Amino acid sequence: MLVILVPMAMSWPTMTLSILLVITSILLAMTVLLHKGRGSGMSDLFGGGMSTSMGGTSVAERNLDRLTIIIGLVWLLCIVGLLALYKIGS
Repeated sequence: MLVILVPMAMSWPTMTLSILLVITSILLAMTVLLHKGRGSGMSDLFGGGMSTSMGGTSVAERNLDRLTIIIGLVWLLCIVGLLALYKIGS
């Protein structure tokens, strides 16, 4: 039997922001790893250096950039929100 212990002092906004932070952290890591490598670096380690660039960026790459920025902003807002909630609570 799996028992999850949650402190009773944790309010629903804190719990909601904590869950949202975990979800956005995973999504942010996934979207960053999906980006195409633009030079020598960590992306070349995983085979990103083998592809040649056809010129400009594709629509999919621009949409992935936008999605990464949006998820990053939500992630940052979750952290600031949790900071404010913990500051008010103590």
